[in-house]
Amino acid sequence: MTIEKNQLLTTPGKKPILLDSYYEGDKTNKPTVVFCHGYKGFKDWGAWHLVAEAFSQAGFYFVKFNFSHNGGTVDNPIDFPDLEAFAHNNFTTELDDLDRVLNYLNRSQVSLIGHSRGSGIVLIKAEEDARVDKVISWAGVSNYKARFYEGTEAFAQWKETGITYIENSRTKQQLPHYWQFYEDFITNEERLTIERAVRALGKPQLIVHGDGDTTVLIEEAHTLQSWNPNGQLQVIKGGDHVFGAKHPWESKLLPEDLERVVKLTVEFLG
Repeated sequence: MTIEKNQLLTTPGKKPILLDSYYEGDKTNKPTVVFCHGYKGFKDWGAWHLVAEAFSQAGFYFVKFNFSHNGGTVDNPIDFPDLEAFAHNNFTTELDDLDRVLNYLNRSQVSLIGHSRGSGIVLIKAEEDARVDKVISWAGVSNYKARFYEGTEAFAQWKETGITYIENSRTKQQLPHYWQFYEDFITNEERLTIERAVRALGKPQLIVHGDGDTTVLIEEAHTLQSWNPNGQLQVIKGGDHVFGAKHPWESKLLPEDLERVVKLTVEFLG
């Protein structure tokens, strides 16, 4: 297996993107899968490397990457040393990052996998980009706007001060969001409405969700499928938001639930 770690994708005027590629043999004609991490995520989280290896062994050219403003840096891509970048992140930046990755790969038929918040990104991108052939959401969200909690006291304070903080339970950091995050969403609300993208998708779609997920409830998976009756829904019984994984992941084997998720996804991709 060939593993190309921390390839540097640079674009003038934009923050760099780090990406990893996994494949066996000649990558030229292999079906391509691109994986997008979720909120407070990164490409080297938990067992994602084992996921990449499993797809590679199944015959795919598998790519995972860090969104440019996820808080990581070229020198430290794992934790969150660049909180200023994190504060400036938004959904359109992540869509632009994914576009940059697809341009870099220069492949005509690509399947996208998104975890959690990243699933919304891949669903929107799949609807608008002819290069995307199939799309898969793992523990995926169905609505970005609802997560701003408009009308609450916290929302009003965010608007007034221009900044709000979310604690990272693992690192105990206070992760900042500038008000631009909401403003960017409102400016681009039609594009960033997941329901619109899914209803107009017209491409094979797989939804995988654990019914024990307390971060993104299983109801969101049923909602996604209701917008696209042709979409396949696979429920992982008892599965949590990360399908049994954690960070760091010390085992050389995938957790049972995540192994099941990979198997279902490989079967869907054919």
